[in-house]
Amino acid sequence: MTESFADTLGDRTSRILVTGASGGLGGALARFYAAPGILLDLWGRDHARLEMVARDCRAAGAKVATRSLDITDVPAAIVALEGEDSAASFDIAIFCSGRGDIRVPGERIERAMQVAHLGAVNFTAPAAMATAMAERMVSRGRGRIVLIGSAAAFHALPFATAYSGTKAGLARFADALRLAVKPYGVSVTLVSPGFIDTAAGRKVPGPRPMLLAPEVVAARIGKAAASGKAHLVLPWPFVVLRWVDRLLPRPLRDRVLAGLSPPDKAT
Repeated sequence: MTESFADTLGDRTSRILVTGASGGLGGALARFYAAPGILLDLWGRDHARLEMVARDCRAAGAKVATRSLDITDVPAAIVALEGEDSAASFDIAIFCSGRGDIRVPGERIERAMQVAHLGAVNFTAPAAMATAMAERMVSRGRGRIVLIGSAAAFHALPFATAYSGTKAGLARFADALRLAVKPYGVSVTLVSPGFIDTAAGRKVPGPRPMLLAPEVVAARIGKAAASGKAHLVLPWPFVVLRWVDRLLPRPLRDRVLAGLSPPDKAT
């Protein structure tokens, strides 16, 4: 049995933002934090799935507001974020929106517009929104920001250049933002998970070793955010893989990564 929000946080937080709440992990995070006295602001692209998550959270006793929008319209997303924070300030902001994609089978490299889209969803939007949120939390002298990255950020995946590249950028951004806001009472936690058993994750071809249930990941994220942990990598063997990637001679590392590519099949 996984722990609940009330089990892991002593200083009971009142208002929490979760973007990407219509996705598998975002929905699990929303349900993890749902409890009486908690106000959840849930953002997501899929309105129907978002309302299903909201219904579950209300049943758990939380008050829930939802917003369905495209965060790639970054100015509109920031205006919405600042408006909601002005109405009642967020104590925790979890930026869980993201897209995973790989090279189209039969093509040698990824499509340019695919790279542009993943850049907006996986890096530009969450980084800009986290910055807007950080500025407000710094002025209050408190707050927690959580950015959901990926273990793929630590590996140059030739079949997922946009995904691994954008998540790598988010990882460096999160670390820099953490250092910038730490003196002002604000924490930034980067989460770098491996494979999660979500609907989106099941669409990715190939093996998914050490697959984690989204509820388990959500509980671990809750603990990391509560303690102000700088970086959560899970499951733990991915920490080892990160160091292996760093320590292997480049020619050997290149051969290993090239061998991970799924087989090309003509569409």
